[in-house]
Amino acid sequence: ERPYCCDVCNKTFSDRSSLKRHHHLHTGERPYCCNVCNKTFSDRSSLEIHHNVHTGERPYCCDVCNKTFIRKSNLKVHVRVHTGERSYPCDMCHKTFTTLVNLNVHLRVHTGERPYFCSVCNKTFISKNSLKLHVLVHTGERSYLCGMCHKTFRYLQHLNVHLRVHTGERPYCCNVCSKTFRHRSGLKTHNHIHTGERPYCCSVCNKTFSDRSSLKRHQRMHTGERPYCCSVCQKTFSERSKLKRHHNIHTGECYRCDVCNKTYREPQYLKLHQRVHTKS
Repeated sequence: ERPYCCDVCNKTFSDRSSLKRHHHLHTGERPYCCNVCNKTFSDRSSLEIHHNVHTGERPYCCDVCNKTFIRKSNLKVHVRVHTGERSYPCDMCHKTFTTLVNLNVHLRVHTGERPYFCSVCNKTFISKNSLKLHVLVHTGERSYLCGMCHKTFRYLQHLNVHLRVHTGERPYCCNVCSKTFRHRSGLKTHNHIHTGERPYCCSVCNKTFSDRSSLKRHQRMHTGERPYCCSVCQKTFSERSKLKRHHNIHTGECYRCDVCNKTYREPQYLKLHQRVHTKS
C-alpha cells in the first residue's frame, strides 16, 4: 500500500517522510548542508553519503576485486563488469549498456543532442562528464601525478595508461600474431596490418593509410607544416622522430655497432651497416 500521493506528479509513497523528501524535487529546497564544503542536499541520506567524500570512507566493497565505493548503487553498477550484465539495449544500433544513464547519454549520438556547452569556447558535449573533462583544457589543471616520474596528466585515465610505461603492462593482445599493446587504439590500428584495411585517405592525393597519425604526418608534405622546432638551432621538422634524431648532432649521442664499434647518428644507418656482419 502506498497511501501518500504527491499532488504535483501523482507519484505515491508508503510513508509520509518519503513523500516529504520527494517534494523537495519540485520545490528545489535543499535543507541539508555539508559543514565542510557547504554543498546542500534535498535529503539527509544524500548528505550522509556525501560526507564520505571528505572522510575518505568507502564502505561498499566488491567481493570479486575488492574495489571500494562510497555508494551502494555504484557498487551495484560495478558488479556488472564482472557478471557481463548489460541490460539496457539501444533500439537504434543494438549496442548494450550496464546502466540506463549510460544508454540515455548514448542515445544523443543518434539524436544529435549536445545539451552541455563550454562557456569559454562554446563547444558542445553529449554528457556533463565530457564537458567537465574538456574544461581542463582551458584551466590547464593537471591534477593526476605519476609517482614514478612526476609527469602530470589532466585525466586519471591518461595517468593509468601512462603507468604501463613503468610497469611494462601491455594488456591488449592481437589474436592473429600475439603482439601486445599498451593501448586499445594501438591494437585496433595494428589489426589493419592483418586485414589490409587503410581507412584514412589523403584529400589531396588520395593516398591511404592504416592509421590517423600516419595520414596527419603525410599531410604535412602538402601543407609544408613543420611543427617541431630544435631548441638549440631553431631548425624545424615535420615529425617529432626527426627532431629527436637531429638533437643527436648537438648532444653527440650516437648509435654504436656492437660488433665493430662503428658509430652512426641515426638508427637506420646502423641497421644498414649491421648487414655487413650478418652476410653469409
